[in-house]
Amino acid sequence: MLEQAPRRGSDTRERLLALAEEAVLAKGFAATSIEELIAAVGITKSGFFYHFKDKSELAKAMMLRYLERDRALLDDLFRRADELNEDPLHGLLIALKLFAEMMAELPEAHPGCLAASFCYQDQLFNREIRDLNAQGMLVWRTRFRARFELIARTHPPREAVDLDALADMLATVVEGGLVLGRALRDPSILPRQVLQFRAHVRLLFAGG
Repeated sequence: MLEQAPRRGSDTRERLLALAEEAVLAKGFAATSIEELIAAVGITKSGFFYHFKDKSELAKAMMLRYLERDRALLDDLFRRADELNEDPLHGLLIALKLFAEMMAELPEAHPGCLAASFCYQDQLFNREIRDLNAQGMLVWRTRFRARFELIARTHPPREAVDLDALADMLATVVEGGLVLGRALRDPSILPRQVLQFRAHVRLLFAGG
């Protein structure tokens, strides 16, 4: 019994975070209330405040959870890809293909990106949460720029390229694909955009 209590508390916290993310992606942070979350989870308001002292702390926990999932996803994609091909270019091309396939296998259009949702409503959040969001975006730039630098050593690009801009391009492709896919109710848009970026990278560094 003593071992089960912490797990139940952890499960409740995770359910609150998952439901909060779902609600925020559907209608925004401002329109997501503590009352609806505690009703959905089936706890009291004091139960909510046991896990989060206020809505701001909930937002911070949501962002930290999102960033950790994002890091784990990228780590796994790169690990799997690099196990299949040691060449940095082909490893990246495999990782992008795996990512596109993962997005294509979703049963419906991706619900959206928490980082983008927080960005659109950044006036609702304190500096710490805004900085966390920015750091998460910079992680993509740093990670992919490092990979492009590695690629460029063995596969010089056919044209001069801004590696920061190229790294940022993937983030903009993903965010844009999410928005377009949701607006047009076409879940195939995001994976097709990722594959188009993949083709651009292949042509830039491999020449075909």
